[in-house]
This record gives sequence, C-alpha cells and structure tokens, in this order.
Amino acid sequence: MAQLIRGLDARRVADNLARVRAELGRDDVEILAAVKYVAVEEMGVLAEAGVTLVGENRAQELEVKAAAHRELTWDFIGHLQSRKVKQILPHVRWIHSVASDSALKELGKHAGAGTEVLVEVNVARDEGKSGVPPEELDGFLERCPVPVVGLMTMPPFTEHPEDSRRWFAALAQLAGDRGLRELSMGTSQDYAVAAQEGATIVRLGTSLYT
Repeated sequence: MAQLIRGLDARRVADNLARVRAELGRDDVEILAAVKYVAVEEMGVLAEAGVTLVGENRAQELEVKAAAHRELTWDFIGHLQSRKVKQILPHVRWIHSVASDSALKELGKHAGAGTEVLVEVNVARDEGKSGVPPEELDGFLERCPVPVVGLMTMPPFTEHPEDSRRWFAALAQLAGDRGLRELSMGTSQDYAVAAQEGATIVRLGTSLYT
C-alpha cells in the first residue's frame, strides 16, 4: 500500500493550484484534488490552500474524510462496487465511475434522492480498465435510473500527454453527441491536453501536492 501523504504545505498547494489554473488556460475547468493517499488530518490544509473540490476512491475513507471536512465538496472517483453505493451517496455531489448494471440496480433504489452521476467509458477499450464500451453507451444511458450529467474516462497510461489526446477527443465527441455537459478526464500527467479537448473536471494528485 502506498504511503499516506503528510506534511502538506498550504502555500505550496496554493501555488500549485495557481500554476495548474494558468496551464489549463480556462476558468471553467474544475480542479478536483484526488485524496486517496492524503491523510485525513491533512484535508484542512487543502481547504486552507483554496481547494474546494476533492475526490476519494474508497467508500470507507470517503465516509471518514467527508464527515470531518464538510466544508469541501466531495465526489467519488474510484471503482464503484454496487454494494458500496448506499454508503457513498450521502457524502457526494457526483459519482464519476458508474459502469456496471449492478451499480445501476443499486442506484435505482435511490432514484428520488437527487443523485447524479457520470458514466465511465472505456474509450480505448483497454482490457486493464473499467468502463462501458463506446458502442454500448446508448443502451447503458437508457438503463440508468438517475440523471447522467457527463462522462468520465481513464485512458491507458503513457509518459507522453499527447498520446491521450485522441481518447479525450473521443470522449468529448460521445458526450457532445448526447448532450452531456460534464467531462471528467485528465490527471496530473495530461490535464492540459484534457482541457484542450474539452474537460470540465481534471482529477489531480501529485501535481498539487509536490
């Protein structure tokens, strides 16, 4: 298991936020701080630095951190297990990673609770990644019992950000064709390219903390 991040400096995080914002070149992109490896006692430092939106990958950690820091807006960005849906929903604005019919079934039990989600799409058809295949997206959207506000993707890992551009463009096309406004795509390694291709949310970790 990776070591938890401790000893964050609010000024450094604030400087990193400003740098990322300048590199994005757009004021309408939300910067989501991925906090899977950030210790709960460090969350206040992020808020002090100006972070307002955070994302957690694990349901149990989400419960603990969100309860301690209600001043932050929380999204769930990890692999979604259907049995964890009920645990996650009270704490989040959106779930970014809906990609299975079992998750849809659980979401259906909470359809009247104002729940909104993003559907994860495996645009690269990467066998190592979760997500709905593009050709199955329309059927999946039709079966989703709660409002879908956008799409999310995690392209194959690459050391060259430009290699991800085609996957970001493909997701943007899928969303645009279906009238979906949100695009959660881009991480610390390729957020600038993602923004150029229309990202509305970028999910950042190390580029904010180091």
